[in-house]
Amino acid sequence: MTASSAFHISVPVSDLPRARAFYGVLLGCTEGRSAEDRIDFNFFGHHLVTHCEPTEAQHRTRIVISSGLKTPVRHFGVIVSNDLWESLAQRLSDAGVEFAVPPQLVFAGEVREQSIFLANDGCGNWVEFKAQARERVFARTENA
Repeated sequence: MTASSAFHISVPVSDLPRARAFYGVLLGCTEGRSAEDRIDFNFFGHHLVTHCEPTEAQHRTRIVISSGLKTPVRHFGVIVSNDLWESLAQRLSDAGVEFAVPPQLVFAGEVREQSIFLANDGCGNWVEFKAQARERVFARTENA
């Protein structure tokens, strides 16, 4: 896979105006094509499609302890620069967004050191944001 590859993900949401407010306004993702039942977003260079499917979106995923963090099993996210991570963490905190994992630095001094938070989009999805050195994303450690 090349560094210029982009992923496509389609997620259910309970409410399209709320999805537009979270992804478009709060996160600043530009809107692409849309229809009565879906909105496409440029999710930090990746193709995110939010489909209005309230029944499926209301599914609350199980929370597990993963590497010491209470992580929702079903989530998706993006790795961003430190500056963007800090800006997003502040913006979402100020907006009163629910966090499964609040903004924090984890694994300090280890190869897997990263700034992380998992935010609820208000539409049934958990979205993870990390700031981590790119060369460390797939680095192996003794524990994992």
